[in-house]
Amino acid sequence: MSRLPDHLDIHLIRILYLLLCEKNVSRVALKLNQPQPSISASLRKLRELTGDPLLVRGARGMVPTQHGESLLKPAKRILDETERLFVPKTAFVPQDEERTFHIAAPDYMNTPFFTEVIARLRRESPRSRIVIHALGPETDYVRLLSDGELDLVIANWDEPPPHLHLSKLFDDPIVCLMRADCAYAKRTARDAMSIEDYLSLPHAAPSQILPGYHGTIDTFLEKQNLRRNVVVESAHFRMLPHMVAHTDLVLTAGQQFASYYEKLLSLKSYVVPVKFPPLRFYQLWHERVHQATEHKWLRAQISAAAKMMTGSGHS
Repeated sequence: MSRLPDHLDIHLIRILYLLLCEKNVSRVALKLNQPQPSISASLRKLRELTGDPLLVRGARGMVPTQHGESLLKPAKRILDETERLFVPKTAFVPQDEERTFHIAAPDYMNTPFFTEVIARLRRESPRSRIVIHALGPETDYVRLLSDGELDLVIANWDEPPPHLHLSKLFDDPIVCLMRADCAYAKRTARDAMSIEDYLSLPHAAPSQILPGYHGTIDTFLEKQNLRRNVVVESAHFRMLPHMVAHTDLVLTAGQQFASYYEKLLSLKSYVVPVKFPPLRFYQLWHERVHQATEHKWLRAQISAAAKMMTGSGHS
């Protein structure tokens, strides 16, 4: 009775397939550039494993047994499947692909940047779909990236998880906004806000985005033993400029975000008297998609959009 081997030897299966096709030990030896005794030894091993002669003498040389003939297709299928495992994936052709890309970002990302991202993706891969996901305190984006539910996260947190891949996109200086016709704005030049004014003015600010993380602005102020007067918090960052446009509130934000709403809502931007570091935006992705061609393409489009917006970029 034949015994199932502990592991499948692909080379042995290749010899089996060639022997059944060629029906000649010498020709198989030539094809594989191996000595004939080595192929004969493999045939003996195959006979032992299958419990069948596989090849027997016929009127015009060797012929497969009935069992040998039944092994031809399975052997070919195994070889084809094995080859498919190790053949490099075909190139990603954006114009022809129908992919769905899942990108997550906080809603304080500036509108022109994402407009450029979407326009670029639509132009380069018109059959693909893009799903933009919100990032909130309840979003376990690390798990979503590792499970493949998200392809990419765009953010600016101070310390992203070290096991994720990161590519810088752009730096955005911090400014503050207020209603252009409010009393303070009318009497104060754009570069004349004092630190006392900045801290005491009524601020509108985003709610906590990540558990335990108060955001770039308040985290930096805490390190300087400073505290601003936050009187309104909102989980919806894009609502804040509209609140500012109708109240005495002040909003601190990145320059790109601020300049968009400054034009849209008749707001006035100020140089912040605190030396905040710029907001540093980057894209994050998981190791599972690091080498995938379509994901490399997606990240390149995001980087190109960042360069387009800033006139330069970071690799």
